[in-house]
Amino acid sequence: MSAPRLSDDARALLAVAAALLAGEEGYVVGGTLRDALLDRPIADLDLAVAGDAPGFARALADRLGGHFVLLDEERGTCRVALDQGATRIIDVALLRGDIVSDLGKRDFTIDTLAAPIEALAAGAAVELIDPHGGERDLRAGVVRLVSEQALVDDPLRLLRAVRLAAQLDFRLAPETAEALRRHAGRLGEAAAERQRDELSRMFATERAGPALRLLDEVGLLERLFPEVTAARGVTQPKEHYYDVFDHLLETVAALDWMLANEEPADARVEPLWRALWEALAVEPALRPYLAIEVSEGRSRAALLKLAGLLHDVAKPETRAPDATGRIRFFGHAELGAETARRVSRRLRFSRREVDLVATLVEEHLRPTQLGGDGPPTRRALFRFFRDTGEAAESVLLLSLADALAARGPGMDLDSWRGYAAYIARVLARRNEDDTIARPPRLLSGNELMAALAIGPGPEVGRLLAAIEEAQAAGEVSTREEALAFARRQPANAPPALASAGGRP
Repeated sequence: MSAPRLSDDARALLAVAAALLAGEEGYVVGGTLRDALLDRPIADLDLAVAGDAPGFARALADRLGGHFVLLDEERGTCRVALDQGATRIIDVALLRGDIVSDLGKRDFTIDTLAAPIEALAAGAAVELIDPHGGERDLRAGVVRLVSEQALVDDPLRLLRAVRLAAQLDFRLAPETAEALRRHAGRLGEAAAERQRDELSRMFATERAGPALRLLDEVGLLERLFPEVTAARGVTQPKEHYYDVFDHLLETVAALDWMLANEEPADARVEPLWRALWEALAVEPALRPYLAIEVSEGRSRAALLKLAGLLHDVAKPETRAPDATGRIRFFGHAELGAETARRVSRRLRFSRREVDLVATLVEEHLRPTQLGGDGPPTRRALFRFFRDTGEAAESVLLLSLADALAARGPGMDLDSWRGYAAYIARVLARRNEDDTIARPPRLLSGNELMAALAIGPGPEVGRLLAAIEEAQAAGEVSTREEALAFARRQPANAPPALASAGGRP
């Protein structure tokens, strides 16, 4: 494996760090060297320095115009956050003993590499400090524990092992996999917020589906999502290729390649990916939409995969054969949304994230119900976009992944093109006429109360909602028509009944 290659930006930052060392030892360690050796982008610099690590980090922040954050005073770990540049985070830790003993306290061999800051800053040839065979395991594509004690010291490393394997497309060393199984029961000792962050990093990769399979193999999926593993062996109608458990995991695997930025190498799914994004060219803002951070660095795409894992989670509770023997799951979307809320809260996702995931689960059947026996009506489209709000695009993509996982290997290209074209048409209708999703208001509440001689209260909101729906359906288009429509409505009628037609 070649020497680590750092960007000019990273070397410039290291040059500032080297000037501040003032003769003290300082090393680039861990993930920075791992990613450099793998030719991966370096978003963070990991440094270990002797002496006063917080003082060094404060001086580095001042010199770079960054922000100093003390992460752990006892262990002397700090962070310098920068506002610009390709590398925005510099993590600084106190060197624990000499560099070899320090590296021995780390978790995985691929993170037990080190090189002097000064040499890397100067672009000089360096011999890596590699006491645990990290470079060997990088070449072999293996995640291996330095010591099983690492899992006792910090049980979050149970998840980190799987996340690294997914992120790097590596495999777990057999003895490491066995250690994860032995210590799986310790996972609850790690704070829920930390579990959430590792899971979110898994979902942010293009291998979240395989990561979930690996979590299951080492006994961790049951600890994280017992509601999901309860679906193992729950059979579905003959149209489904998988049982409920495998369907959930395959939905995430489908989202992995569906949301990939480049054509997948897998020859089976590459034409499906190309057909999908040819159809979705009608929505050029879709990729930026998926990249939006909902909370603390967690993107819509990552949360969409979490919803994919949970979208049918209530099927075991609602499974019931009808009079003909056909299996039904009545109410599973609504009950599943409640479960999704409970799971997301347990993992300490933000309120906005909880609401988003629950909406995706509750509404995941809606796209297939929009059209009935024909193309979706304006009213059906209005209700869909009204009820899903900012989640609309994610709901449509989840519906596609759900269809893929239902058919499994039986999905043919022509059928897939049809699904994709239908979803694209729903998006195109909104783009062609934004009054479908966002009709301009014809009347204010005050105007409505004055015209109908009614006082403030829920009735005003119901009438305004009914007018908005009628307007989206093309039944009213002027202020006068809206007033006439409002006068025809029965008192206290819910909006869906106040206008013509019913829920799609």
